[in-house]
Parts: sequence; C-alpha cells; structure tokens
Amino acid sequence: MAAAVGRISASRLLKTNSSLAPFQVCSLSTAHSWTRGRKLLWTSIGVVAGGAGALFLALETSVKATDIELHPPKLPWDHKKILGGYDHRSVRRGWEVYKNVCAACHSMRYLCYRDLVGATHTEAEAKAEAEEQMIEDGPNDVGEMFKRPGKLSDHVPSPYPNEEAARAANGGAYPPDLSYIIPARHGGEDYVFHLLTGYHEPPAGVALREGLHYNPYFVGGAIGMAQALYSEIIEYEDGTPATQSQLAKDVTNFLAWAAFPELEERKQVGIKSIALLSILLFATLYLKRFRFSVMKTRKIQYNPPKKDV
Repeated sequence: MAAAVGRISASRLLKTNSSLAPFQVCSLSTAHSWTRGRKLLWTSIGVVAGGAGALFLALETSVKATDIELHPPKLPWDHKKILGGYDHRSVRRGWEVYKNVCAACHSMRYLCYRDLVGATHTEAEAKAEAEEQMIEDGPNDVGEMFKRPGKLSDHVPSPYPNEEAARAANGGAYPPDLSYIIPARHGGEDYVFHLLTGYHEPPAGVALREGLHYNPYFVGGAIGMAQALYSEIIEYEDGTPATQSQLAKDVTNFLAWAAFPELEERKQVGIKSIALLSILLFATLYLKRFRFSVMKTRKIQYNPPKKDV
C-alpha cells in the first residue's frame, strides 16, 4: 500500500513540474543498492585485513613471548626523550670502549670512520683513528694485495676474515655485528646495558656447559660471551671514572648512535614541521570560519508551486 502511494505521489510530481522530476525521484529513493560484486569486494577486503592483523599479532607475540628471558627494566636514556638528543661525550667514550674492548670479537662493518666526524671526533682525530688500522687493499700493479693505513672512507675493519674463523675462535659461537644491534634486540638500549652488567653465578639447580656463562637477560640464560666489562678495564681520555656501569652506559650510547645517527636531525625536522603546521592550522580555522560562515547561517526554504486558479 505504502509503495503504491509513493508511486502515485511521484507520478503526480512529475506531471506537475517536470523540472523537479529528477530531484523528487532521487529523494524518494532511500534504499542503498548492494550488488553481488560490491559485497564480494568488501568481504575480500575484510578477510585480507583480518588475516594481516592476525599474522602481525602472531609474529609480534612469537618474537616477544618467552618464559625463560628476563625482560630488561626501562632506563631514562636522554635520546629516548621527545626533545632529547645524544650525549656526545658519552658516545665518544663509547667509541673508546668499543675500540679497546668490543672490537676484539665484534665487527661494525656498516660504520665508516668518516661517520665519526662532527659527531664524536674532529676530522683530524677521525683520520688519526683510521690510520691506526692497516687495511688490506689491492691488487697493485703486479696483482698482489697489500696493506695500507686506513682512510676516512674505510669501514671499521672486522676482527675476523669470515664467519667460520669467528666461530672457530669463540668455541662455535658467532659474535654478531654491532652496527645495528640496538634495533635488532627486543628492549634496545635497555637490553644491551643490562646484558653487559647482568653476569652472575647461576642459581641453584642450573647447570651450564663448559664455555657458557649465566646471564638472565639472554634467551635461555646461557650465553657464550664471557663478561667483558669490568671497572677500570680502560682509562678514559677525559678522566671519567671507568666503572662497569659507566662503561656499559657509554658503549650502549655509542651503539645507539651508530644505529640511528640521524635521530637528532629527525627530531629537529619534526619540531619545525609541528611549528609550521600549527601556524597553518590556525590560519585554516580562521579561513574556514570566514568562508563558511555564510554557508552555515543560510536558510533553505522550499516554496511549492502555486496551483492554477
């Protein structure tokens, strides 16, 4: 009955005023047509989105979920603050720790000596650091390899020629490259700091194989790397007391800088962008109010056509 009345009303409007016919016909139709293709499209999108979310959750859980790993407590790193940057004095000391302690086993193949310029060392100091290393180069005019002093463009040399040699020298364990160790480990800087300072005797009932050491922050608790940092193991150039915690803090700051050397620049660009967008936001709000004030205050009135007398 209602549908019939609607059809009759529409036909009368079409006869009364033909210019309003498209508008009136469209306004009478409120049903949204869902074709089979559209239903299939949205169903496929939902299935794909749900599957991607479930896969991401499964991967995230598989990486972080473990019952035999002690999660490192959070520490107040300066560069982790919103407006904070690196402590470059600490980063310079961290290079000393890496060069004198860590470089005996761990490589940093993605770090060049030129990267130190302006961040931890002057150009002359970085050149002196590079020249301390003898880099294999060649071949020369007679086809032989030769050794030469390092240059700023050289990468920090690895202590081992290949992975097999590294494993043979460390009882089968492969010392990982430290260039991106901070983002590669769950916990980042907190994990590295607590790992370096977390060595102690295994608890009662825990037996370790020969050559392994107990560290609760390492997965499984048994780690092949022996404790490397001890108080006063090196002397800092600036005279800072070289306690174990200070050594661990400085080398962690250095490794964080090596992984994200552009962090301070990104924060500076972000601050400038937020300031500029804030100005544009207020200008946009004012322009919106100025332009749309007439649109918001207008009154729309429908005057039906007068009937012929």
